[in-house]
Amino acid sequence: MLEIEILGMLWLLAITNRNNYDVGKVADTGWKERLLEGFKANLSLLRRPGEKTYTQRCRLFVGNLPADITEDEFKRLFAKYGEPGEVFINKGKGFGFIKLESRALAEIAKAELDDTPMRGRQLRVRFATHAAALSVRNLSPYVSNELLEEAFSQFGPIERAVVIVDDRGRSTGKGIVEFASKPAARKAFERCSEGVFLLTTTPRPVIVEPLEQLDDEDGLPEKLAQKNPMYQKERETPPRFAQHGTFEYEYSQRWKSLDEMEKQQREQVEKNMKDAKDKLESEMEDAYHEHQANLLRQDLMRRQEELRRMEELHNQEMQKRKEMQLRQEEERRRREEEMMIRQREMEEQMRRQREESYSRMGYMDPRERDMRMGGGGAMNMGDPYGSGGQKFPPLGGGGGIGYEANPGVPPATMSGSMMGSDMDQVNCVLKTSEEEGKEE
Repeated sequence: MLEIEILGMLWLLAITNRNNYDVGKVADTGWKERLLEGFKANLSLLRRPGEKTYTQRCRLFVGNLPADITEDEFKRLFAKYGEPGEVFINKGKGFGFIKLESRALAEIAKAELDDTPMRGRQLRVRFATHAAALSVRNLSPYVSNELLEEAFSQFGPIERAVVIVDDRGRSTGKGIVEFASKPAARKAFERCSEGVFLLTTTPRPVIVEPLEQLDDEDGLPEKLAQKNPMYQKERETPPRFAQHGTFEYEYSQRWKSLDEMEKQQREQVEKNMKDAKDKLESEMEDAYHEHQANLLRQDLMRRQEELRRMEELHNQEMQKRKEMQLRQEEERRRREEEMMIRQREMEEQMRRQREESYSRMGYMDPRERDMRMGGGGAMNMGDPYGSGGQKFPPLGGGGGIGYEANPGVPPATMSGSMMGSDMDQVNCVLKTSEEEGKEE
C-alpha cells in the first residue's frame, strides 16, 4: 500500500510538472510543497533490505542540457528524489551525471525526467554505463551470489554480485560482478586472466571478461534514429510479406538458409563443446580420485617412515640404556675387585707387620717357646737357687731373669709385668697397621 501511495504522489507531481511548469522551475504553491515534503520522507522506504546506496547502478546520464545550466539548477532538477551523492556537469558538451540513493529512485527519476523540456531542449535521461562491471562465466552450479561476492571482494569493494539463472532458477554458469571503482575491476580482470582463480573444490577456473552492456530497456526510439539518406531509402517501403517467386522472396530465402546454416553450425559447436566439457569433467573426476589416492598413499608412507624412525630412536635409546647398565655393572665389579685386592693387601701388610714386630721384640715360635720352658713354668728360668741344672747363665750381676736378678720382687709380679708390656707393643703395631691401611 505504501509503494502504491508513493507512486501515486509521483504520478501527481509528474502530471503537475508536465502540464503547468517547465522542469527546474519551482511552483509557489503550498500544497505542492507539502506533497513534496511527504514524498521525501518516504523515499528511504523504496530501498530493498540490504541494498547498498549510492552505487554505480544508481548513476544517471543526463544529456541535451542547456549550455548555461548551473550545478545548483542541476541538483534542483533531482531535488525531490533525495540527496544526490555525486554530481558532474560538462557544460561544453551539454551532459552531466548524477548518483542517487537507490536504484528505485533512479528508475523513478529516469521515468519522470526523460524527454522533459528544459529551456527549449528535450532532456535525455539514461542509466550511465557501469565501467567497473565484469562478466564471469564457467561457474560451478554450486556458486551463489554470496560466494561470488566473497570471492571477488579481495580485489576491492563490490557493489553487486549476481549469478544469472534460467526460468527455473538454475544457474546458467554465468554471472556479473560490479565493483565500486575501475582500479578494482581492472585488478580482478588482470589477476584472473593471468592466473587460475577457483571458487570451489573442483578445479574449474573462472573466466572473467569486461561486461558487454546493452540497453534492452529504452532501445532505439524513433526520435533518436539517424535521419540520413539511407534511412529515407529504407523507409520508402512499409513492412510486408514477400510474395512467392519474386526477387524479394528468392533472396529472403537465401538469407534464411544462411541463418539456418549458422544456427546448425552454432548448435554443432555447442554440442561439441558440451561433449568436450563432459569428457573433461569425467577425466577430471577420475584424475581427482587418483590424486586423492596418491595423497593417501604418500601420507601412509610418511606415517610409516615416521613410525620406523621412532622405532629406531627407541631402539637406540634402549641400546644406550643397556650399554649404560653394562658400564655401571662393570664399574661396580671393578670397584668390588679393587676393594677385595686392597683388603687382601691390607691383611698381608698387617701380617708382615706382625711378623716384623714379633721379630723385633724377640718373640719365638710357640713350639720353640714350649720346648724352652722349664719345669717351673717360666721361660728362661732354671733352678731358682742357681743349681747346676740351669741352662742359661743369669744376666747381670745377680745372675738370671726372675727372682734371682730382682730380689724382693715376687716371681708372679715380674712375669705379669713382662707379658703386659709385650701386649701393649702388639696393640700399638696393630693400630699403626690399621691407620696405614685406611690412608691407602
